[in-house]
Amino acid sequence: MAHLKLGEILLQQGLLNEEQLREAIQVQKRDSGRIGEILIKLGFLTEEDIVAALGSQLNIPHASSQNNLLKPRVDQNLDKILPYDFAKTNLALPLSKEDNKLTCAVDDPLDLLMLDNLRMVTGCEVSLVLATRSDLMAAIQDFYTLARSNAGTPMALPSDNIEGETPVPADPKVGLKDNNLDDMIEKAEEPPVIKLVDLIIRQAIEQRGSDIHIESYKDKINLRYRIDGILYQIPPPARHLLLPIVSRLKILAKLDIAEKRLPQDGSIAFKIGERTVDLRISTVPTVWGEKVVMRILDKSAVPLRLENLGFNEVQLERIRKALKRPYGLFFVTGPTGSGKSTTLYSALSEVMDPRKNIVTAEDPVEFKLDGINQVAVRPDIGLTFASVLRAFLRQDPDIIMVGEVRDLETAQICVRAALTGHFVLSTLHTNDASAAITRLLDIGIESYLLTPSLSMVLAQRLARRLCSKCKEPMEPNPDLLGGLKFNSDLIYKAAGCDECNHTGYRGRLVITEAMVIDDNLRELMTKKAGYSEILDAARKGGMDTLFEDGIKKVEAGLTSLDEILSVTAL
Repeated sequence: MAHLKLGEILLQQGLLNEEQLREAIQVQKRDSGRIGEILIKLGFLTEEDIVAALGSQLNIPHASSQNNLLKPRVDQNLDKILPYDFAKTNLALPLSKEDNKLTCAVDDPLDLLMLDNLRMVTGCEVSLVLATRSDLMAAIQDFYTLARSNAGTPMALPSDNIEGETPVPADPKVGLKDNNLDDMIEKAEEPPVIKLVDLIIRQAIEQRGSDIHIESYKDKINLRYRIDGILYQIPPPARHLLLPIVSRLKILAKLDIAEKRLPQDGSIAFKIGERTVDLRISTVPTVWGEKVVMRILDKSAVPLRLENLGFNEVQLERIRKALKRPYGLFFVTGPTGSGKSTTLYSALSEVMDPRKNIVTAEDPVEFKLDGINQVAVRPDIGLTFASVLRAFLRQDPDIIMVGEVRDLETAQICVRAALTGHFVLSTLHTNDASAAITRLLDIGIESYLLTPSLSMVLAQRLARRLCSKCKEPMEPNPDLLGGLKFNSDLIYKAAGCDECNHTGYRGRLVITEAMVIDDNLRELMTKKAGYSEILDAARKGGMDTLFEDGIKKVEAGLTSLDEILSVTAL
């Protein structure tokens, strides 16, 4: 079954010709989505055609609302074996259970990832029955509504309600005396655990996740993926699998598998297809066991080009002009998770030149770039940002990137490097661009040094991008913005479809303040002017505030007003 493709099956069945298949594949490459859904949208086939062809080819029985085979047994607590949220999201309906074999109706028997998830969630071997998408959606709603009414429970059945043992809570104070190290390693290297960890990581990457959270509670595991900045609950494995999963991740990250009382950090190089995805692993002890967070660093999924990040033409022109300077300071500011590192890497890609010596000091190195000398700082052995920077200045650099300016010493070295003919890029944690100037002055940088060295400050946030397939027009309401008028008669709001997993959003873009340091700002810096004066001067120089840039992106139909109000301030 793993080698079959739907298009080939339909060609063999004579339901599709090669020209139609080529057209559908072209549409799939352009718009993405399942090939079966595209064939239906193009009018080449019906749902019944596809289900009948698959059933015949794969020898899987066909169920429908007409033949009464889409009727789950009501005496087996099937709603507890397969939670509602998983059934609805993956279109899988449990029909009956005999011993450890669960019969389920699905619409796509070739979706091996979904089938693996189904086995993981239910803990059962799965026997398949085929049904159309529309029949499944109706049957799932009917069955779980009935289960709710019989049990007197709410419709949103918990995704963690999985049959299995309830283990004794893990105590982070307990060491090896309760768990033999050899047994832990043996369990972590069992094929089901290896497959489960691989599936959790692979699924997060394929769903464009940036982080994986594995959390331990008294009688359950929480599994969550952060996608487009929002955490989403994923059907978790059984509670007793927590220790083997954590042990497996520690082995991969070369961490101390026996140490459960202290936080640990490591990294994993994960192969998926032809590419390697880097994972940063962090573990912390909690009252019910260790929590693991994995940061996914997938360079192929991150467009390291400035024009792909969401800057408008004016902002791009300002940024590129600043990057062409032979020396100076270029700061990107914003809170954690606002895309500062991605912007810096994109800026480095912009100035990449074999005739230039480019060096970086990072904590840690997030993306490894060819042609750039990257150093991971290690404060525990004295390899700090400041010490690396001092070494860099003896390495004949042209461009220096510093992951973050955290203290006066690092800031002073950056300023002096910019004044001595180097171009320096770095980040600060401030709320906006104007605050970056006052922050640098406040921590002790002399104005007569900062004024000639600073060339540009970018402040940014990340806003979710509206799904182009399902966004819906709406009339703007000026009352929401205190009477501020829109320059567009229509704006758009989130709706939800299969393409965006019914969130209404797909991907993110930057909301930016691009402040160029001109003569007026330099004069204010010399006078050590306050925040408000600097902000007014920057706006007179053509800078949009974060909120103003966000409203322009709302008017352009790129994001929603709700999203901008949630990430910026009026």
